[in-house]
Amino acid sequence: MPSVCVIGTRGYPSYYGGFETAVRHLAPYLSARGWDVSVYGRGTSQSKLLTKGDRAVTSINTPGFESKSLSTLSYGLTSTMHAATKKPDVALVMNVANGFWLPLLRARNIPSVVNVDGLEWTREKWGRLARGVFYSGARMTAKFGDSLIFDAKAIGEYWSDTFKRQGTWIPYGGVDSPGRQFAEGFAAGRYVLAVARLVPENTIPEFLKAAENLARQTPVVLVGSSGYGSELDERARHLSETNSNFHWLGHVHDDDRLFSLWKNAAVYFHGHSVGGTNPALVQAMMLGAPTVARDTVFNREVLGGAAFFTAPSPESIETSINELLADPAKQDHFSREARMRAEELYTWERVNSAYENTLSDAVERAKTGRKFIG
Repeated sequence: MPSVCVIGTRGYPSYYGGFETAVRHLAPYLSARGWDVSVYGRGTSQSKLLTKGDRAVTSINTPGFESKSLSTLSYGLTSTMHAATKKPDVALVMNVANGFWLPLLRARNIPSVVNVDGLEWTREKWGRLARGVFYSGARMTAKFGDSLIFDAKAIGEYWSDTFKRQGTWIPYGGVDSPGRQFAEGFAAGRYVLAVARLVPENTIPEFLKAAENLARQTPVVLVGSSGYGSELDERARHLSETNSNFHWLGHVHDDDRLFSLWKNAAVYFHGHSVGGTNPALVQAMMLGAPTVARDTVFNREVLGGAAFFTAPSPESIETSINELLADPAKQDHFSREARMRAEELYTWERVNSAYENTLSDAVERAKTGRKFIG
């Protein structure tokens, strides 16, 4: 039975971000197919969770510093040190910040498969030092990562041009859901929805400004938080307290509730700008949410023609959302197109199978001494 450890997420099961969403689907899939799966976490997940077939996904919590700038690095280091003693057949490493610790795995002859995520060093929430750390981590990943995973083809092109590394394209997946109507005062097909971490690169400042006008006539629902408290959290809270048509729900842990919000929205706004394939966008597509998206190479890659694309200004966002609100036929068209595209390219079965193939290939290459991808 091959063994794999997952390094770089908040643990298992966790409901916080994209990596955690992927691992919630991937870990039980691998376990059911005979893998011995361990997921490193930060002390907030369950100690063990039994999955179908009574195979266990083991959660291992290691110490670290809970801070905006040090948590990823510190937990990544302690997880990698523990994995180096445990010696799994392969390590699945999330986030290039953990590239600094890849030499520890290589020294123990543990092959690494690294999901590089997006261009973290371009995010506005980080200062110059943090951006330098992420970029240096990416350079270390390019040098010491055995196999690389890119969640968007445009990310792969960037790595090929910048770091001269090739890898495997594996996006995120989505699931369909019957959904349900919640007693929250949101009539189906009558509200605008945004789901995002409240950080500048997700176009949240501009969306909040647009929402001030949108909410005069249409209910606006915002799901998400910064995760650490910020000016944007305060702006969202103030708007929700002063405008009865604006509803800030914070972080929603209940998938069924969140899926229902996507499924029943008249318009979903997606403002992410620096990631690759965003899991929230893929999930919204699978549920048929008519979408207005910030015009980026990543969002165009994922959505194809199944959305309105808008410039990142409050005026453009407001105009595009109002245009789609006023066109039920276009809403239906985008909903159908998004569903078909998601079912063709972004199912978890397809994603999980690709991960397993990449991990299995890394194990076999390590056994036979063959060179790794890139």
